[in-house]
Amino acid sequence: MMTSRISAAFVVSSVIATVSVAGQSPVPDTVEGHVAAARAAAGKDFTALFGLCEAPAPVQPARAAPARQAGPPPRENWQAKPVKVFDNLYFVGEQEYSAWAVTTSEGIIIIDPIFDYSVEPQVVGGLRTLGLDPATIKYVLVSHAHYDHVGGAAFLQDRFNARVVISEADWDLLSKTGGTWRKPKRDVVAADGQKLTLGDTTLTLHFTPGHTLGTISTLIPVRDGGRPHTAAYWGGTAFNWIRNRAGYITPERPDSFWFDRYIASAQNFRSLAAAARADVILSNHTNYDGSKAKLPAMATRKPGDPHPYVVGPDAVARYLTVAEECAKAGKLRVR
Repeated sequence: MMTSRISAAFVVSSVIATVSVAGQSPVPDTVEGHVAAARAAAGKDFTALFGLCEAPAPVQPARAAPARQAGPPPRENWQAKPVKVFDNLYFVGEQEYSAWAVTTSEGIIIIDPIFDYSVEPQVVGGLRTLGLDPATIKYVLVSHAHYDHVGGAAFLQDRFNARVVISEADWDLLSKTGGTWRKPKRDVVAADGQKLTLGDTTLTLHFTPGHTLGTISTLIPVRDGGRPHTAAYWGGTAFNWIRNRAGYITPERPDSFWFDRYIASAQNFRSLAAAARADVILSNHTNYDGSKAKLPAMATRKPGDPHPYVVGPDAVARYLTVAEECAKAGKLRVR
């Protein structure tokens, strides 16, 4: 498939004054100050995300890795029911890893197609269970090129001729990634601020480097009974460079390099989400956005009940503030 490129450079914005939430009092620039700000922003809503603030455990001496069973993990460890979440947004992921289907008047956009071993039963099978036709998948949008989110892309590319959209930095990351799982052929190169339009629906892609150099976070228009909402999809969450030193840390890219980009990205996406009046927060891990509780709640929701995923613009801002403040605390810990 011919590679298409939509060029644009993401320039990391300079880190602004430290605040717990935009417009509130400055936070002491200490580990304790940033952790306290993150805890306040998390409240009872985002306790899993607040786990980013935990100090990393000491690195243990290297030991021989235990033997791994060949093949995929047992199905009962990852299989999950597909769920209609909005009029045009469906959960088709696993117990721990989310995949989302955006339906439009001209086909389907899959966001983060999970693993190679689970994409067919979960994404394809999930769509069929929900009464949707997987043959209408037109795009596969990958937030970042880690196996748990891009592993199923090649299957959808080959089976349905879906166009795979990844940032240039993460296409490059994918080309250097080992493992025997099949990688998608290089295809659409995303641009910062790109409008990805299919039929009556337009997603807006924003580069938020940190989790990887080319992580993409996305603003998604959704509807609930015809009422419009905007979902802010935070594309990469954990501070992977803390543990995966070989994969991230170089003399030119020390810990501060990754923390600074993560902090700036959280600030930038919070501003973009606020400007879009985003009132839904989504993740590609079911623990971070509360999907483990919200997905079952969708099954018991009655007409007129509040939507579990519609949390309001303030909560979306608080979510991204937790990510920012925990990153600031992490940066201070490694000075």
